[in-house]
Amino acid sequence: MNKPIAVLAGTPVDTQMGIAFLKQAGRTGVAFPISSDPVTQTQFQISSPSEKHAFVGGLLDRAKAQNCDSAFVYCNSLSSSVNFPALAKEKRLRIVTPLDVYREAAGRYTRLGVIAANAQGLAGIERTLMQANPKLHLYGACCLDAVLAVEDKEPPEEIVERLHLTALVGWFTVCGCQALVLGCTHFPYFKLALKKKTSLSLVDPADRMVELLAQ
Repeated sequence: MNKPIAVLAGTPVDTQMGIAFLKQAGRTGVAFPISSDPVTQTQFQISSPSEKHAFVGGLLDRAKAQNCDSAFVYCNSLSSSVNFPALAKEKRLRIVTPLDVYREAAGRYTRLGVIAANAQGLAGIERTLMQANPKLHLYGACCLDAVLAVEDKEPPEEIVERLHLTALVGWFTVCGCQALVLGCTHFPYFKLALKKKTSLSLVDPADRMVELLAQ
C-alpha cells in the first residue's frame, strides 16, 4: 500500500490544489500549509534561513509521525526560499519540488519565459534554470495579484483580462521565448484561459513531480 504524501505549499488554497492533483494521480496527500494567506507567505519567505528551516522541519516531523515517507512541495516560491535538499537528507524523506522539474527541462530550450508569484520564486527558478543551462536566455515577471485573484476564486478569464496577462504573454512571444513556465502552482487555475491567448507552450511541472515521487 502506498503511504500518504505530505503536501507542503504556501497557503491552504494551493495546499488543497496539491492534494487534489495527487488524488487524480491515485495518491493520498496530507495537507501542511505554511501560511494562512499569500501576503503572510511572502513574509515567511523573506525570514531568516534558520527560521524557515526550523519551521518547515517541524512540519516534516509531523508528516513522518503521520506515516508519510515523502513530500510534495506544491509551491514554486517556497521551493526557492527553503533548502529542501538539506531537509530531505536531515529528515530522511523523499522531497520533490517544481525546481526538480525545471532542472531537467532547462536543456530543452534556448529562450524561456517565466511568470512567478513573487521575486523570491522568480529568483529561485532563474537560479535553477541557469545552473542547469548557462546558455539559456531567460525572461521573467512576477504577479502576486494573480495569486490573490485565484485565492478569491475569481473566474480564470477575468484574471487573464484584468491583469493584462495577454499583453504579458505577447511580450514573452516577441522576445522569442519558446515556452512559458507557470512558475506558481496557483497559475494552472487559469492555464486554459491563458492558453487561448497565446501560441506559447505552457510548462506546468505537476505531472512530472508525481512521476519523480514514484521513482
